[in-house]
Amino acid sequence: MPPFDVPEGDPFGPHNLPYGVFSLNLPPTPGERTGERTGERTGERTGERTRESSRQRTVGVRLGDHVLDAGAAARALGSPYAELLARPTLNPLLSAGRTAWSDVRRALTAWVTVPAHRETLEPHLHPLSEVTLHLPFEVADYVDFYASENHARNVGQIFRPDAADSLTPNWKHLPIGYHGRSGTVVVSGTEVVRPSGQRKAPTDTAPVFGPSVRLDIEAEVGFVVGAPSAMGTPVPLSTFRDHVFGLCLLNDWSARDIQAWEYVPLGPFLGKSFATSVSAWITPLDALTDARVAPPSRTHPLLPYLDDSDDEPGGYDLRISVAINGHVVSEPPFSTMYWTAAQQLAHMTVNGASLRTGDLYGSGTVSGPTESERGSLLELTWNGRDTLDLPTGKRTFLEDGDEVTLTAWAPGPGGTRVGLGEVKGRITPTA
Repeated sequence: MPPFDVPEGDPFGPHNLPYGVFSLNLPPTPGERTGERTGERTGERTGERTRESSRQRTVGVRLGDHVLDAGAAARALGSPYAELLARPTLNPLLSAGRTAWSDVRRALTAWVTVPAHRETLEPHLHPLSEVTLHLPFEVADYVDFYASENHARNVGQIFRPDAADSLTPNWKHLPIGYHGRSGTVVVSGTEVVRPSGQRKAPTDTAPVFGPSVRLDIEAEVGFVVGAPSAMGTPVPLSTFRDHVFGLCLLNDWSARDIQAWEYVPLGPFLGKSFATSVSAWITPLDALTDARVAPPSRTHPLLPYLDDSDDEPGGYDLRISVAINGHVVSEPPFSTMYWTAAQQLAHMTVNGASLRTGDLYGSGTVSGPTESERGSLLELTWNGRDTLDLPTGKRTFLEDGDEVTLTAWAPGPGGTRVGLGEVKGRITPTA
């Protein structure tokens, strides 16, 4: 089947067109097989420079099981957007703002759907099997939230079983979050080294140091900021779509034993900062119009800057699947999230904190009301009390060699599905 003829029902058809950054996989030259780097140690001959440029990272758009070199396509068609798209990162496009995002998306849709463009674009369409996907944007700041009531109640019941209310008193008044480490955000497929740190079990007389023995996942959705904001100027709910370009899947790896010992009184630190994995594809919000839904009913009055009762629906119907070693263990529904991405953005900036292009903020663990919809092993095993029976053996927390894969889709136009890609990571032993 020609690459432009995406099969009916493919979640990466022209209705989707998520953005990523890729480079071509090229077979090694004889010089490279012996450790030489073409274009450097072997000289600067024209053919070698061309080969090196072929390895360069550039913006791509996914279409079925292919990726379109967006910058090359724009140049070939004489598009004014070539300068934005022929880059090794999405940041220039992100910073261009909402009008440019919409214009580029309309142009891309036309390029891949109008038959007259096929001959021109064919050389710039590459099978996914022949490319390497990279972290699609330069991460500025990273913030993670705690927006699922189901998750928060489960955690409260686990750690505060005698409390009158499993939620903390502030939970339904503001989106709780913490500031993470942007330098350890990695793209799907990056191996995750088991972290070491201090831990102290209730039965230990003193803390010990060593590899985490309670390594966990958190199935989340990440939101990518494009247009920045000025310091001292809050971002209201109404301008959410002017600042947020799109979303991706996110796994906030968590060392629960390190976290439990360190987070009182300030919050997560080394138990979270060793790695956060994101999918290689950023789905623009414009592709998710049909996935918008109302959030759960509010049970507490909200302060005006968080009150979305008169706004268009701020939730998203995203269907997430969590697999360990290829075996599905949970299917958390994002539509159940109490706090929306717009409310999180408003709260994150209400004190005057500025947004920067490339800021990433996570939704927090996505968990539904049933046991099969819990988005972390902490909940699925009830803090290690119960075991997961996998084809690869019983689990409470992750073991070395385990591979975790998050996938998701959302309802699209005309009954289609919008694929959100995947975020995958395999645990390797402590370095």
